[in-house]
Amino acid sequence: MNMESGKKGLSIEPTDAKPSLEPTKWRLPPFSWYGGIAFTFLIALLGYFLAKVPGFDHVGQLACAIILAVIYRQFFHYPELIRPGITFSSKKLLRFAIILYGLKLNIDMVLHDGIGLLIRDAGVILFAIFLTTWLATVMKANMTISLLLGVGTGVCGAAAIAAIAPIVKSKDEDTAISVGIIALVGTIFAITYTILRPVLPLTAVDYGIWSGISLHEIAHVALATAPGGEDALAVGLLAKLGRVFLLVPLCFIFLYWMKRKSAGNDTNGNKIEFPWFLIGFILMSLFGSYVLGQSIPVSEHFLSGVSTVTTWCLTAAMVGLGLNVNLRELRTKALKPLVAMLITSIVLSILAYFIV
Repeated sequence: MNMESGKKGLSIEPTDAKPSLEPTKWRLPPFSWYGGIAFTFLIALLGYFLAKVPGFDHVGQLACAIILAVIYRQFFHYPELIRPGITFSSKKLLRFAIILYGLKLNIDMVLHDGIGLLIRDAGVILFAIFLTTWLATVMKANMTISLLLGVGTGVCGAAAIAAIAPIVKSKDEDTAISVGIIALVGTIFAITYTILRPVLPLTAVDYGIWSGISLHEIAHVALATAPGGEDALAVGLLAKLGRVFLLVPLCFIFLYWMKRKSAGNDTNGNKIEFPWFLIGFILMSLFGSYVLGQSIPVSEHFLSGVSTVTTWCLTAAMVGLGLNVNLRELRTKALKPLVAMLITSIVLSILAYFIV
């Protein structure tokens, strides 16, 4: 009798305990979301302060934040409790940053003043992607990372990698590794350009073109060309904007390629999602080129503020990706793609110098 009642008590206990767990269950998601997003911005903030330290000031907030995120992951592991918020930053916030990035592209300027540069930009992009991937094939390197590095080298660094990564179904870890490499290597190349500038037989305009068609990111072009004067900076940014302009058709080419590849190899019916954020990028580019400053007057302060928001969103998104990096696998996955990208960057710089 007592045994039966004991068994009944045991059978009733889980149902009695269940209601007491419900409040915890309902309290967890908000913290997981908001806590995770706040965590990515916290590391982005630490990256901002680290970028103020001499020696790191040329590296930039983005690369510094990724470094801190990767270090955190190695010592404290992935913060599982706030994974939903971190995932939101690395996915949704990243796409939002790419859309805002469209305001940096002045389509009108590219089409009116940069057609000649645009042709050279197209050649640079094709050369960078094909040489990097060919070297990766020869060296048997990780093809996803190599492809992303080729795109980043040819187009516009981290922003291009972030735009292409979801289309080619890159893992978060591979995307973060690629962004970290492109930011660090691009900074080294930009500083090298500033050192070489005084001894090169180039006019300010030619130096700006050389920098604009061969350096990795807009920030790197600005860093390298600013010491050359206003003419070098203006034409350098114009050449770089042409490469940003070509990011849109490049994304659609990759989308078509992935769909063809998926149709030929996938038997499970998996589909390649359309990158709707690219439509937002295009609309923002059109809005910034033909509406802001013309139909809608805006101040430089406003545009600077939008650029700052874009930088912070992109940095927080990259932190989310950086938290997925496992350094134990980094040596085997990233070394050969890094070598391929370095070779491509060096060859590209030399060729660009002679076609200026």
